[in-house]
Amino acid sequence: MASNLVEKLTAEGKGEQAAFLNEIVAQLWPNISVAGSQMTKDIVEPMFKSMLPGPLSGLHFTKIDLGTVPLRLNNVRTVESTTGGIKLDMNVDWDGECDIQLDASMMPALGVKHVKLRGRLSVLLGPLTNIIPLIGAAQVSFVNPPMLELDFTGAANVADFDAIDGAVRGVILSIINSMATLPNRYLVTLDAKNDYFKTFVQPLGVIRITVEKAWDFAEEESQNKAKKLFAKLTRAAPDCYTKVEVGAEPEWKTTTKNNTTHPSWDETSDFVVTDFDQCIKLHLLDEDVNGDDEVGMAVTTVKEVLLGGGRHELALTHKGEETGGKVSIACEYYNLAADGGKSFSAAAHHGPACMCGVANILVGNAYGIKGQREQLTPSVKVSWGQKHTFQTAVKTDAPGTDINNPTFDQNFRVPLHVDSAGSGQPFRLSLMNGEKEIGGVDVPFDEVLKAPDMTLEKKFDVGGGTTVRASFSLRGLVHHAEQKQQTLPQR
Repeated sequence: MASNLVEKLTAEGKGEQAAFLNEIVAQLWPNISVAGSQMTKDIVEPMFKSMLPGPLSGLHFTKIDLGTVPLRLNNVRTVESTTGGIKLDMNVDWDGECDIQLDASMMPALGVKHVKLRGRLSVLLGPLTNIIPLIGAAQVSFVNPPMLELDFTGAANVADFDAIDGAVRGVILSIINSMATLPNRYLVTLDAKNDYFKTFVQPLGVIRITVEKAWDFAEEESQNKAKKLFAKLTRAAPDCYTKVEVGAEPEWKTTTKNNTTHPSWDETSDFVVTDFDQCIKLHLLDEDVNGDDEVGMAVTTVKEVLLGGGRHELALTHKGEETGGKVSIACEYYNLAADGGKSFSAAAHHGPACMCGVANILVGNAYGIKGQREQLTPSVKVSWGQKHTFQTAVKTDAPGTDINNPTFDQNFRVPLHVDSAGSGQPFRLSLMNGEKEIGGVDVPFDEVLKAPDMTLEKKFDVGGGTTVRASFSLRGLVHHAEQKQQTLPQR
């Protein structure tokens, strides 16, 4: 491993307790509780309707009281961000007594009396300015999906508890992950003149993970309880596959190896890295028509793997108990850089699960949308080929909103593969009003590739005198060993 990468990964020490932050949070907790309660109702309740099954889809809040126990912060670490701002990392621990009531028309009322939430939070403050409030924006995110436990009352204490608990927690966690778990960040604009494009932080790189093999997880002669139980339940050799997760990135699965307790895969997939503390989770599962059974889980971090030289044998646990089984992985790390597109055709990046780079698309503002305010519900859609389509939040007329010149401030990421990058297909930028496209423009791939720093940023004319400010940037994969003389970006 290049020495500069090792130095970067080992440079950051332990954080501080920062008791003054907890004092501030304690004083603000009544205000945080009110704001958090309203945000929970506004965001979570509509998702119940679209994501929960059957009678649970009718769940709605009748009361949200987050209680008097504030969340606690510890192990606070401060570094300079890649954009010259401030990066705060801290552990968040909330063990609160709550009074949350939910109701649905086709089932008895239920409630939540206790919530536990734990995770590592990252806060980016920047860009820094010379004008009060000195900071343009704050971006808040969990480094990894947080742990969430809910203590239900009422109907949830009956036979369907597990189903209700899993469904409700699943919706809440999916919302947290989609909004505020890396690579997603929740943006809070502090300066009305803040330029979102200067706030955005590019991902660090790509880790290429090869799942090699697993062994010693189902030996009948073992005295380990988890092994003995697994051997008793399976009777026949399992049909195993491995599911891999890196932070909140989309999961990936290996193929299934049938009838073996020593599966070997040597299969590879790429994951974008936004923070070196992102967890790598491997779930070993036994495929079954009646539902897949978990054989074991192994967890490490991007940092630990890279400091270990890229190859690791990880211990498997099952429901918190060590099984004695192991799974081995091999990893390669690539920086994301404006390399002129050299990696877009490199033989090393061929393969259905291997990336040759990424495209980042930022959507800022639309200007000069025609029409009556009450008839406008604008959004911006970005598409690339048949597989990648993204859309900003839909804006509606409201006090303080200029619906004819709305601000979106959202980003989207497209993984690039050798075949797709080589096709040169253009990006499509579409201005929508409801479900109707009212303007659009094709942005040539080659034009972005040839732009300075492989970034094309401007107001794009979408027709009818309307423009959309957007940024398209391409980044290729450069192995860290090839950048020994360059300074690795800050986490």
